[in-house]
Amino acid sequence: MKNSLSKVFEKDLNSLYQEINAYQNEDDLWKMAEGISNSAGNLCLHIQGNLLTYIGAEIGQSGYVRNRPLEFSDKVSKENLLKGIKHTKEVVVKTLQNMDEGTLSSIYPIAVFGDEKMQTSYFLVHLVGHLNYHLGQINYHRRILCYS
Repeated sequence: MKNSLSKVFEKDLNSLYQEINAYQNEDDLWKMAEGISNSAGNLCLHIQGNLLTYIGAEIGQSGYVRNRPLEFSDKVSKENLLKGIKHTKEVVVKTLQNMDEGTLSSIYPIAVFGDEKMQTSYFLVHLVGHLNYHLGQINYHRRILCYS
């Protein structure tokens, strides 16, 4: 299971890289289209913060400290977004590949959804869904701006 999760995260983070790289105008990464509350750049930063926290820091003990409000307010260069995606992919893949298979059936170390305790495998599947939800938003955002 850990190998499958590692491959899915790697594939989806490669897709995120391609989506961000597909923005022809770097300023468009930070625009918010009507009815959309987040820019693609901020969603990208949010995905990175999310995975670096819940996989890198909690499972891999990387020492990463999240600044969630900054994910939705910061603006960095496209180049730095792309570097951040590569770094996130490296951390996630390495963490999952080095993780003991028994970790998947253990209780995730923090209660993310209030008091609900959950198996690590359940939460990792949730994180795949979260990544793909925002990946779809970024794709839609890019196409809206491209054709407006």
